[in-house]
Amino acid sequence: MTMQWQVDFYRRPLQSETGQPLWELVVCDAAGELRYWSMCPQSEANSQWSATELRSILTQTGITPEALQVFRPQSLSIIQAAAQTLGITVEPTRHTPALKAFLQQRSQDYPGMAGYTGQSYDPLALDSPPPTPLPEELWGDRWRFASLPAGELDRFRDRPIPIVAMPDALMPFNLKLSSTLAIPGVVIDGGRQSMRLARWLKDENPAFLNYIPGDPDGLILEAGLVDHWVVATFDDPEVKTAAQTFRSRQQASQGVHFLLIQPDDSGMTYSGFWLLRQINLNS
Repeated sequence: MTMQWQVDFYRRPLQSETGQPLWELVVCDAAGELRYWSMCPQSEANSQWSATELRSILTQTGITPEALQVFRPQSLSIIQAAAQTLGITVEPTRHTPALKAFLQQRSQDYPGMAGYTGQSYDPLALDSPPPTPLPEELWGDRWRFASLPAGELDRFRDRPIPIVAMPDALMPFNLKLSSTLAIPGVVIDGGRQSMRLARWLKDENPAFLNYIPGDPDGLILEAGLVDHWVVATFDDPEVKTAAQTFRSRQQASQGVHFLLIQPDDSGMTYSGFWLLRQINLNS
C-alpha cells in the first residue's frame, strides 16, 4: 500500500515575541505513527523553510513517502514547491482524516501557549466559493439516482472505460462492506456530450456528491479542494424520495458512492466512472 503523509502549513492564532503571526507545519500519517509539528514566524513561512523541515523528518524517520496529501488550498503551492526539491509527489485531496483530527487536537493547546491572540479559530476552516451550476454546454440528456451491489463494482475496473478513478482505499472489500450491500450512485446519460463531460470531471477531480434537502432540493458535486458544482435541483416527490434513499445508502456504505457517465442507457459503453466517499454525511 502506498505510504502517504498528510501535511498542513498555515498560520495559527499565535504571535512571536516581535508580534509576527506564527505559521505551523503539521505532518502525520494515516496510522498515527508519525506526528510532527514545527512553527516559524510569517516572514520565514515559505517553501525553503518547509523543505528544510520535511527533509529533517525524512532523516529522522528514514522513510520517504510516495506522496504528501494536502487539503488546504493556501498550503498547496508552498508544499508543492518544497516537495519538488525532495522528489516527492503532492496530492491535493479533501480526504485527510488523520491530519484533520490532529489539527483539531493541536488547536486545543493554542489558548495555553505564549503569544495566543485570543481570536476565534477553526483549524479546518477554508475559504470556499459559492456553488456554481454545471456548465450548460457539458450537460447531457438525463440523470438519475441508482445503486449497485458492492460486489459488482470490480467490473468497472475490467471494462475498457476511458476514465476510471477507483482508489483501493474506497473499495468495499477494503472497508469490510458486504458484497451484497447496495452502493448508491448517480448516473448521467451524457449523449453526445458524454466524453466531454467525463474529461471535464477528470480535470475537476470529484470528491463526493452531496444531497442537500431544501426548497428545492439539490445535488451538489464537491470537487477539487473547495469547489462546489450544482448538478441538479429538484422538487419532484419521486426524485426527492430517490435522493433520500441515496443518502440512507451512503450512510450504510460508510459514505462510499459512485458517479457514472455514459453516452446512453444501453449498458454497452461507458465514458467515466468515479468511486467517491463522503466522510462527513452531515456536511
